[in-house]
Amino acid sequence: MNLRTIVLSLFLFIGFAAHAQEKTETATPKTEVAIPKADAPAPKPAEEKKWYEKINFRGYMQVRQNNLIMSNEKLGCEQCDRTWGGNGGVSVKRARTVFYGQVYKNVYFKLETDFATAISPTQTNQNFAQVRDAYFDIGLTEGNEFWVRLGQSKVPYGFEILQSSQNRLTLDRSDAINSAFLTERDLGAIFYWAPKEIRKMYSEFTSQNYKGSGDYGVIGFGIVNGQTANKAEMNKKQHVIVRASYPFKIGSQIIEPGIQGYTGKYVMYDSQLSAGVTNTSADKNYTDRRAAASFILYPRPFGIQAEYNIGEGPEFDKASQSIKVKKLQGGYATLSYRAQYKDMFFFPFARYQYYTGGKKFELDARSYTVHQVDFGVEWQLNKNFEFTAEYVFADRRYEDFVLQTNHQTGNGLRVQAQVNF
Repeated sequence: MNLRTIVLSLFLFIGFAAHAQEKTETATPKTEVAIPKADAPAPKPAEEKKWYEKINFRGYMQVRQNNLIMSNEKLGCEQCDRTWGGNGGVSVKRARTVFYGQVYKNVYFKLETDFATAISPTQTNQNFAQVRDAYFDIGLTEGNEFWVRLGQSKVPYGFEILQSSQNRLTLDRSDAINSAFLTERDLGAIFYWAPKEIRKMYSEFTSQNYKGSGDYGVIGFGIVNGQTANKAEMNKKQHVIVRASYPFKIGSQIIEPGIQGYTGKYVMYDSQLSAGVTNTSADKNYTDRRAAASFILYPRPFGIQAEYNIGEGPEFDKASQSIKVKKLQGGYATLSYRAQYKDMFFFPFARYQYYTGGKKFELDARSYTVHQVDFGVEWQLNKNFEFTAEYVFADRRYEDFVLQTNHQTGNGLRVQAQVNF
């Protein structure tokens, strides 16, 4: 076969193939396939967010009238609300602003400030800015299932301490649990762990209005100063804290049992001591340790929130006119119901609380015995506004060097309006 025959055969083959391709294109729609050119530029990577696009802002404000009905104006609770009792009146309980954001895939920060605080219990002027949260989280693994929190943050001791006042039903936390840490916070480093699916559940408990505590891990372990928030360290002996809890489903219900405890040395400040009181500890270091158990049944629709703790800490002793390390115990149980009507939610609730022991951050580590029952209802008109009315029956003994015999009983109506933004 010569060259001419080969070329002629090739032309015949090409012509036959072209005719066949034309018939195929007529029978089926033509699909264009983009073939990148050799010199085409590479696709641009996703543009990184600006710094201000990674920062979010939110907050809430609470306005109260604590003495709408009050049978005993001497009945009060410094830890609960300093405007409860006495002359009363309208007060701004909280005015919180929060800046937060995931600034990198494993770096998160939060800065929360309250503009409704007082400098001291006897300060008549109010509404000074004070730092509440100032911390950042460093994720240690893919998906941030393990993370370390550094700075000032809530201490992982008790469900009620971790639950935001923005979500809590009762107007105040219980004396028994909240007496562990003033403003629920301290300075230190805390390690947390929670599986991805559990972290998602914690987020849903809050976003779906089931009165969750937020995401503080299944396991929390940390070291904090022990002098509570915005207070200088005094003894180089940090408190050690550990907490474990786990939510799980039983049918349509979700329960979350938990245990927690801490130990350390608390130093009484000179400003906390009356002139005549004596210290049984020469260096003013007092043993401060507790253990607590928690049981949470999320309101779907009926809810239970109960906690109890035991321990020992500084307490004013009237017999010796001194501050001693004494035993403490107490807890609370709250029953609630979650009802929805269109966009509104109603949460009727009832709580009983009991506590006997000292409060280390009050004057002379004030000695307490508390029995209190609260009935109330929270009415959420929408996600931005809610109103709470609470009727209190209280029996409180609280004594220090100045108030040697102080046993107050009474009842009253307290109300609160809250705006979320």
